Amino acid sequence: MTSPRRSAAVWVPFLIAFLVASLTACSYLELVTKYPQAAGAALYTHKAFGLHFITFLVAFVVMCSGITSASTASRAFAANGEAMANVVREFFGLPAIEASSGVITLFAILFMLVVALVNLRGVAESVYANVVLTCVELSGLLIVIFVGVYAMSDGRADFSRVVMFDAPEDKGIFVAVSTATALAFFAMVGFEDSVNMAEETKNPERIFPKIMLTGLGITGLIYVLVSISTVALVPVGELGEGTPLLTVVQVGAPEMHFDKIFPLISMFAVANSALINMMMASRLLYGLSKQRVLPPVFGKVLEGRRTPWVAILFTTALAVGLISFVAGISNLGGTTSLLLLAVFTVVNIACLVLRRETVDHKHFRVPTFLPVLGALCCAFLLGPFRKPEQYLIALVLLGIGVVLWVISWFINRAVYARKTYLKNPTDLQ
Repeated sequence: MTSPRRSAAVWVPFLIAFLVASLTACSYLELVTKYPQAAGAALYTHKAFGLHFITFLVAFVVMCSGITSASTASRAFAANGEAMANVVREFFGLPAIEASSGVITLFAILFMLVVALVNLRGVAESVYANVVLTCVELSGLLIVIFVGVYAMSDGRADFSRVVMFDAPEDKGIFVAVSTATALAFFAMVGFEDSVNMAEETKNPERIFPKIMLTGLGITGLIYVLVSISTVALVPVGELGEGTPLLTVVQVGAPEMHFDKIFPLISMFAVANSALINMMMASRLLYGLSKQRVLPPVFGKVLEGRRTPWVAILFTTALAVGLISFVAGISNLGGTTSLLLLAVFTVVNIACLVLRRETVDHKHFRVPTFLPVLGALCCAFLLGPFRKPEQYLIALVLLGIGVVLWVISWFINRAVYARKTYLKNPTDLQ
């Protein structure tokens, strides 16, 4: 029985994801310069369609994408923690250990609880930590690129694998690349976080296009170079799910001992992703509560710190549930890209709908065919290439959101009835 073939041209999905992300970035740029306000996709959806329930769903999906992204990072943190523990054990002459899936899950949950504590501490501390962790994360990716160049100069890289397009036996190349692109989109999705800073930006119509397109271009270039280095050094089938880049630096430059520090760098990198996404998710939940879209309990804040503690505890509980019951990093990462692709499809359509509305200031404007193409590409990548578990996870999260919305609707109705009664008790008799 022959073993299934694995797609080796892993850089192609990243390149396609970069191109699709660029289309959506153009729609975001037009909208954020036209409406320089926080709230992102939810704001654009509400202005375009005016349906409160649809606006809520978009906002809740954005929040859930942050939670699934943070859960992905937590599992990756645990996997790299195991690798780092073995580096320490090797230093002291102890044999390596292989943690069970239960231990890794427990470690991931403990890490998520630490993220919650930092989040409860305050926004300033979270932002400072994010800046430091982003620098560490970038250094790790640059090390992988450097290792690839070094291995190439030393004759240890096989770049023939870079142009191979073998696919699994049960899929064609087109489906295999589409599936990988949908997952690779996970790496190109910072628009929603960035546009929420519109109100704190001077001259957003001038600043945002330069910064967002430059940042997206740098991100795309780095990920394509990392993926080329990866597949040139290690066949795709030999890459593990938890620590693939560690395998790359071990193979590419064993004498430099990058593998001794790389697990630690990777832990910092995924910690950054978890922290920023959980901070975004809790604040979005808090904002929805203050707008009376969700129950008012989510609007409660800690005395002194002014952090939304109920929202933080709720989003942390969801993340812990995902870490506990969803097996595999790919399922969590795939669910994140699934949720965001749905949001980006709506944003591209909203960009077209809002063309009929004019504003009294200059703003970025893209050719009409770009949001059309962006909507079609994002909708195409929504399915049906994924594992069924990813759709199930997304539906469960949406179900939780709908339940919360219904509870909020009854609460708001009761509050309105009580206020009406207090103004004129005879109206309700």
